[in-house]
Formats: sequence, structure tokens, C-alpha cells
Amino acid sequence: MSPRSAEVNEELRRRSRERLLQATVELVGERGYEATTLGDIADRAGAARGLISYYFPGKRQLLQSAVHRLMHLTLQAALEREPRTEDGRELLARAIDAILGLAVDQPVLMRAHMAGILQAEGFVQCPEQQRLAFLLRDTVRRYGSDQVDADYPLLRALLMGAVFAVLLPGAPMPRARLRAELFQRYGLGLELGMPPPEDAPGGGTPVTGPALTPARPPAQSSSLSKSSK
Repeated sequence: MSPRSAEVNEELRRRSRERLLQATVELVGERGYEATTLGDIADRAGAARGLISYYFPGKRQLLQSAVHRLMHLTLQAALEREPRTEDGRELLARAIDAILGLAVDQPVLMRAHMAGILQAEGFVQCPEQQRLAFLLRDTVRRYGSDQVDADYPLLRALLMGAVFAVLLPGAPMPRARLRAELFQRYGLGLELGMPPPEDAPGGGTPVTGPALTPARPPAQSSSLSKSSK
């Protein structure tokens, strides 16, 4: 039997890593971070326990990579869903809705992720995080920003803040209110993107009253507050 080629070995490694990431998302989402062990993850993925150490320095890094992968796949699916579009305003609306949707749909997982980011190690610079960053930066560019290096970190920070607000134990903010604030900041109509049930026509209590006042008027806040070119 001839030895496997380098390409085959690389594909097998990629699949093993993907299984570990998917198992992490599933188990932490079901049980929480503390109740999920590396052995549990290896068992769910059908992999040897030592394989985790080969790919990841520790459990926290594994979780961040797993959530970054989930966020990338969710964002990619939202941007590419039918009907396909090149409208930058629609794409930005879809991106905002996708990230807020994860906070609502996966609260246990996303709380664990945010807790890890706030610890000393901060963001894990992994391939999954880089793919997520590239996709979000490209969305900013397609929206019409001519200062992507400044506007992308701002959007990322605003999305992180909104996710934290949705997940805040004991005092969560409604997704519809946060969505309305972000859409107002970027000049997006509430009909754009993927409106959640509470924002859909006849789907719940509408958001009333003015959105929170931005730190600076939208026209001055950044080039990203412009309409798509």
C-alpha cells in the first residue's frame, strides 16, 4: 500500500480539526464551558484526546477558534443567501442580523466566548478568526467605506458591544432595540437584512421612540456612515 500524499494528509488534518471545532460548539452550547472537558470534546469528535493538544494550546483557545468558525460560517451563509445581492447596505444589514442572531440563538456558547475574550489572552489569532475578519472587512468595503482600516474595527466593536448587551445576565437589552440603533447609525432601513420576528410586519411589538443618540452625528462619525457607493 503506497503512502498517503501530502495533500491527502493535509485534508485529513483539516477534517480532524473541523470535527474538534464542531464538537466544541455543540458541547459548550449544550452544557456550558466549565461542564465541558477536553475529553468530552475528543469523544464527540471521534478523535484522540492528544489531538486537541496538537492543534490548540488549551481549552480556551479551542473555544475561541470554534466560535470564530461558527461566526464565519453564519456570516458567510447570511451574505450569500438568496436572493444574492451586491447592495452594500443590504449586505451590512445581513451581517448585523447574523451576529445578533447568534447571540440570541446560542446564548450559552456566546457568553463563554465573550468571557474568554475579556480575559488576559484576548483575541486568539487563529485561521478561523482571520477568515471572519476578512469577511467582515470585505462587507465594510462593499458597504462603501473608503477608510476600511478605521471603519472595520469600529463595526467590530459595536457588534461586540451589542452581543454583550443581549447576553448581559439579569439586564439583557432587546435585540430589536440594539438592531434599530445599529441600523440607524449606518443609515439602514429596518426592512433590510433578516428582520427577526419582533421586527417583522405584524410579528411583535415594534421598537418605539428614538434610537440612542450616537456619540457623534452619523455624518461625522466615520466614512462608514455613508450610503454605499
